[in-house]
Amino acid sequence: MLELKRIDPLRDLSTIQREMDDFFRRTFGLSPTSLFRREGEYSGQICPQMDSYMKGNKFIVNVDLPGIDPKDVHITLTGNVITIKGERKSVVDEKKEGYLFHEASHGLFERSLTLPEGVDASKIHATCKNGVLELTMPARAEALPRKVTIEIEAGEGRKAA
Repeated sequence: MLELKRIDPLRDLSTIQREMDDFFRRTFGLSPTSLFRREGEYSGQICPQMDSYMKGNKFIVNVDLPGIDPKDVHITLTGNVITIKGERKSVVDEKKEGYLFHEASHGLFERSLTLPEGVDASKIHATCKNGVLELTMPARAEALPRKVTIEIEAGEGRKAA
């Protein structure tokens, strides 16, 4: 008589997950979920997100720094490279009872950005509002974006050797 075996995909996936967890723990000393954290979270460094864009005749840089006191942020200019350094201090004692999950990152950060030609870095204005650092600099006309049409020359196809 033919025996039918019931397949339970959830149980099989759970088994695979346990085996992968064990593999990562044995090989790297960590769980696979820690591989998907933001860069630097476990090394004591954070990497704030940054946007830069032109608006009118100004070059603007926005850096997300939630939970960071502006007094803990240092901005320097070397040549045409602007560097933003600082530290997000931990507000949670890791050993404090009652926490089920603690994901807030803390530590040192440093971001650098090469300024485009035509930006007057000597006139940087910095503000920090609602956890966003905004740097504004005047830009000359040559720094502003412009549209350039590039013609594509049609060539003969390559022949197989």
